[in-house]
Amino acid sequence: MKTLIEIHALQNFAPSNLNRDDTGAPKDALFGGTRRARVSSQCLKRAVRQHFNGLVEQDTLASDDVAFRTKRVLDALTNSLVKKGRSETEATEKARLALAATELSVKEDGKSEYLLFLGQREIASIVNIIHEKWDSITAAETTATEGKKAGKAKRQAAQSADPELRKALDKVFNGGKAVDVALFGRMLADMPEKNQNAACQVAHAISTHPVEREFDFYTAVDDLKPEDTAGADMMGTVEFNSACFYRYAVVDWEKLVKNLQNDTELATKGLRAFLEGFVVAEPTGKQNTFAAHNPPEFVAVSVRLNTAPRNLANAFETAVRVKKDESLTKESATRLSAKAVALDKLYGTSANSRYAVAEDIFGEKFEAKGLGEKRESIATVIAWALSEVSKER
Repeated sequence: MKTLIEIHALQNFAPSNLNRDDTGAPKDALFGGTRRARVSSQCLKRAVRQHFNGLVEQDTLASDDVAFRTKRVLDALTNSLVKKGRSETEATEKARLALAATELSVKEDGKSEYLLFLGQREIASIVNIIHEKWDSITAAETTATEGKKAGKAKRQAAQSADPELRKALDKVFNGGKAVDVALFGRMLADMPEKNQNAACQVAHAISTHPVEREFDFYTAVDDLKPEDTAGADMMGTVEFNSACFYRYAVVDWEKLVKNLQNDTELATKGLRAFLEGFVVAEPTGKQNTFAAHNPPEFVAVSVRLNTAPRNLANAFETAVRVKKDESLTKESATRLSAKAVALDKLYGTSANSRYAVAEDIFGEKFEAKGLGEKRESIATVIAWALSEVSKER
């Protein structure tokens, strides 16, 4: 059995610059022959992960249920060992040697060579192993690395480590039942066998219509400037746009459960957190300037069995264009529903979906037939999806 949970959202943002490229301009893309606004999947996933941190603060998720991405894992290990009564200097050295035993080397500045995405439980387990095997972790492990190339140095450092230490550490890197690692996956370049394939895929959000970049020219005046002195003391431009985005993500339920070591209760909690976060979490780029806090006004969730995922972005291959006093969001939802109907007919499938809309835009009579039954709120749509998943266990 393969169970896919898909979520579709239409979100119309006011003027904003949510996700910038290397020049500071809003990201965009060509799609269907026209320029579209874009928010990258990485940006959207980051927003969801920040939402998870908020759930930890609210005690909806436990602190051990989330991970962190960092180059400063040495600092995290050292701080935890100090709390166990070890001296900071010795703790830093022991932690450095323990990481070397797994080929995760740390540079002279105390940072790892690349960002490590580690669950809190994994960090805690490493700390416990170092604490328990304190005396067997010695500087002798590094003597064979002198004068060697980086790759050979790392391998020899690992091979010279206490075999029992290496064996214990090898069992640690299993994702730590961290919800965000299970959903979004990770790559450990030096330990490819410990990579975790993502249970969730998130599409780049694209506007359903063409966009043009606009520019905000701003000036600032020195508050302490003498009154008889004219002119601005700073000036510049900020690029922005306004767009109705189509957003899509899909979660492989069985893969999520497997990544969480068959903990279905935690998987259910994680799925709920993701679906809710996908709706309410938003990128933070330039929000102090634009305050574009515009939640989705159309959300649909599908639970599909033994089939391939179905991103409906091609509903907007021909860009949406509306007349005066018509709603981009409503026309986009109509297109989305029509594409779902067309694909169901083409592949001989039927919709197992529910959706919710903001009725001030859509009206009470609006129906997205290709996306199942209408529900009164997004919360009830998510609750329905979780009940459908529960039935398939």
